[in-house]
Amino acid sequence: MREESAMGAQDRALSAVSLKERPGLLGDVLAMPTAWPGFVLRSPVLAMSGWIFERHPEYQLALVDADDRVVARAEAVPFPWDGDPASLPGTGWDGALALAAGASFAGERAPAVCLLEAAVADGMRGRGLARRMLEEVRARMRGLGHRDMAGPLRPTGKEPGSGRDLAAYAARVRGDGLPEDPWLRLHVRLGARVAGVCPASMTVAGALAQWREWTGLPFTADGPVEVPGGLVPVVADTAADQAVYVEPNVWVHHRL
Repeated sequence: MREESAMGAQDRALSAVSLKERPGLLGDVLAMPTAWPGFVLRSPVLAMSGWIFERHPEYQLALVDADDRVVARAEAVPFPWDGDPASLPGTGWDGALALAAGASFAGERAPAVCLLEAAVADGMRGRGLARRMLEEVRARMRGLGHRDMAGPLRPTGKEPGSGRDLAAYAARVRGDGLPEDPWLRLHVRLGARVAGVCPASMTVAGALAQWREWTGLPFTADGPVEVPGGLVPVVADTAADQAVYVEPNVWVHHRL
């Protein structure tokens, strides 16, 4: 009981800050270790997303502990969406970020917000930090004047490479009516609704040599290759010397 009390006290000592309030935390936020598979970080859209920190630092949040260590982070960006789930882009993460960039650089006000990521540092999971982070995001985005927030989620409970239809998986519920997937379930508990699947949320392409480097797999044959951390297989084409990963995600909609 003393250990649990100490952990609770430590978690209560966490502070939520934005990068507008603490710009010096940017390096620690970006360096925070997460469960993202390494090859996903090779996304060309992700590589060009640094503008969100420069143009919208108030949308980038971190939880820091008493020693000023970043233990959770969330990235979001205003984007031009009308709040209708039917109009969310099928290109998910990539599509929302492209729409957000267009509006931001054109100087247009975007009425909604897209939650790009909410992550807890390795070694800190299972302590309620994801919920705390999402609650902070919801409150901050509401405070910035938004009433709708959407996010393309990677379902954490889906077996990597299982081939299970993502729409069917996202629709699976427990006896209490909440989603079976733990990440979807947390969002729904906080008031979100599952809005559908975005079949091409993030696309990562590369030469076969790059995929060998990223995954440690041989990539010597044509066709699907299951890779660690992938929700779906990577598809290899040896004649073209390339392989492509197209990840589906699940849209959730928070009415703030």
